[in-house]
Order: sequence, then structure tokens, then C-alpha cells
Amino acid sequence: MVATEKKHSTNHIRIWQTVQLIPQGAVATYGQIADLAGLPGRARLVGKALGTVPENGWNNQSVPWFRVINSQGKISFPTASEYFLKQRALLQDEQVVVIGARIKLSEFQWQPDLAELLFKLEF
Repeated sequence: MVATEKKHSTNHIRIWQTVQLIPQGAVATYGQIADLAGLPGRARLVGKALGTVPENGWNNQSVPWFRVINSQGKISFPTASEYFLKQRALLQDEQVVVIGARIKLSEFQWQPDLAELLFKLEF
């Protein structure tokens, strides 16, 4: 473990590892990520953890933070802010339809299959 990784909590690492499993073209909610990371009820911690992802990602792999949205199916950043525009553009690049700030969860929400739940999710 390199020195820069030591300052991150175990919970942050669990969250990043879970977010890395969201497939391209899909989204997950903060609460969903918290549940899948074994941290039920900790949706706000997910947001905080995504705000502290190292610049080079985690374990030299990117953490697709932009695939995480709120439980209402919306991008949480203020509309027209730099991060809102960046998140919207990254989602649209993956063919996720964003209307205003909203993503239709019934169409784009990640639903891990049994194999993912059993063999990929560690928590």
C-alpha cells in the first residue's frame, strides 16, 4: 500500500470498489452503492467517498463517480455547475439519457445479477 492510500478509510475503499463494478451505460444511486458496499443507510458517506477519489483512481483503475446519482434519479450537483456539466457529459457519452438533470432509473439503473452479487461484490 502506498502512502497516499493509507489516509483513506476502509469504508471509502469499499465504496470505490463497489462503484468500479457499475457497468458502462448504467447508473446507481448513493443508497444502492452504500447497501452493496455493506454500509446500509450510509448514502451520504458514498458522496463523501466519491469526493475523495485519488486523481489516478483507485488501484490504478478509474472510479466512475459520474455513474452515481441520487435516489430521485437526478444529478446532485447544482445545475449548470462545472461538475454537473461534466457528469452529464460523461453519462451522455455512455448513451445514458439525461433530461435536464434526471435519468430514468427504470431504464438505466444498474441491477447486479446473481453472479455479480455472489462473486464480484465483496461485502
